[in-house]
Amino acid sequence: MSRHNKRRSKLQKRLTVLGGGAVAVAAAVVMVNGASAAQVSPTRHTASKADHAVFVQGNELAGNTIRVFRRGDDGKLTAAGKYATGGKGGDQTDAPTDSLASQGSLVYDHRSGRLLTVNAGSGTLTSFAVHGQKLTDRQILPTGGDFPSSITVSGDLAYVMNAGGAGSVQGFRITSKGLKPLGGSSRSLALKNEKVPLFSSSPGQVAFTPDGRDLVVTTKSANTIDVFPVGKDGLPADKPVVNKSAGMVPFAIAFDKSGRMLVAEAANSTVTTYKVRHDGELKTVQASLPNGQNVLCWLERAGDFFYGGNTGNSTVSGYRQDAHGRLALTNEAGIAAAPSGTSQGVIDLAVAADKFVYVQNATSGTVDGFRVGRTGALTKITTITGLPAFAASGMEGIAAV
Repeated sequence: MSRHNKRRSKLQKRLTVLGGGAVAVAAAVVMVNGASAAQVSPTRHTASKADHAVFVQGNELAGNTIRVFRRGDDGKLTAAGKYATGGKGGDQTDAPTDSLASQGSLVYDHRSGRLLTVNAGSGTLTSFAVHGQKLTDRQILPTGGDFPSSITVSGDLAYVMNAGGAGSVQGFRITSKGLKPLGGSSRSLALKNEKVPLFSSSPGQVAFTPDGRDLVVTTKSANTIDVFPVGKDGLPADKPVVNKSAGMVPFAIAFDKSGRMLVAEAANSTVTTYKVRHDGELKTVQASLPNGQNVLCWLERAGDFFYGGNTGNSTVSGYRQDAHGRLALTNEAGIAAAPSGTSQGVIDLAVAADKFVYVQNATSGTVDGFRVGRTGALTKITTITGLPAFAASGMEGIAAV
């Protein structure tokens, strides 16, 4: 065992003891290389759209890949392709199960029909046009920082969060010919990380508010939620409004139908609901709600429900909101999907058509698919195996259409 893995093993044991308080087909089909991907004319960008697909980022250190799966009407998945991003995956220092330690590292933009993914080990962003379940027109761009790990899109704007060093956000315009860097858009997060950050001190996610007026970043060990008001020119304010997180170790961000912001907090597996004010200040609408599980890090909305991934004990928690937006667990146990032998190391999640939830299991190297029931209960309908399991690095990032 390498010295790196020995250190990680000790940390995994510590997380198990503390309950997390310290902070997705066996053989894929044809690999599409950069040359073949580049042969498609950029003029086809506007005609591209994904259809009944699930995308999984392999995050391999030697060469990052995207695995594509066709989603049946019943939610079941079948392999449809494997594509090189042209960059390298990454692995944060001492990451216990999630190499990128973030949410939103792989994003599908419905408006442009483009799939965006980070290459954390290369400091680059890759963009593909999507035609059904095929990826074309590969484009690779520098992100202007170290260890990019999260992406968010609003209208024709895309922003990438760099987790290494001081940390930063960098903007791009999404055009009919692909992405173009947005001049003057880089903003520092004023962190003090190494180029490859410690997983507990890296920022967790960057996300636009639903109205596109604000850019939000969670910073784990600093326990802050930074809000950058965004001008009509697409540029963020020079400095963010720094809000103290109501719960410890803020990680993932999700929004409800009314635009309220829900933040998953890893330390005590809680969710806090906020209103984002026009001045960038956050107002706590509902105090941190615990789910009784270990290390809640990921959170996604599926219609009237929310689902969170608890990596500490490999469970998925379900939440629902009442007419007033008050959040509650879908059941007293706080478990919508219990762990199984092939579902170890729950990390990132994705939702399709508000009725299917897909969950990455990093330790097992699998993706589970679930159907959302009327009460929010999850019924497993498919499992994909043979994906890059967590070791020196592992898969992270999933998107569904």
